[in-house]
Amino acid sequence: MALHEVLSALSDDTRRAILQKLREGKINSGDLAASVGLSPQALSYHLAKLKKAGLIYETKKKNFIYYELDLTVLDEAILWISTLKGEKNNEK
Repeated sequence: MALHEVLSALSDDTRRAILQKLREGKINSGDLAASVGLSPQALSYHLAKLKKAGLIYETKKKNFIYYELDLTVLDEAILWISTLKGEKNNEK
């Protein structure tokens, strides 16, 4: 995923609230919408941004779609920020 997509996704308060809720574990879209106070349509918009950034993934079970965090993409962002701050890698 592109770094700009990750940073763009993280820049929005609503998407950060969704990520915070997903820290608790897998949740279906209906329960997620209710827990963060969004309509299904609004939630869908934000989930699409988070999926494009690679921060979440979905699984389907019967008639439900469940969402979970996938924070491996944050490694690139953390590395870039560390470099920007002037921190050096601890390479051996």
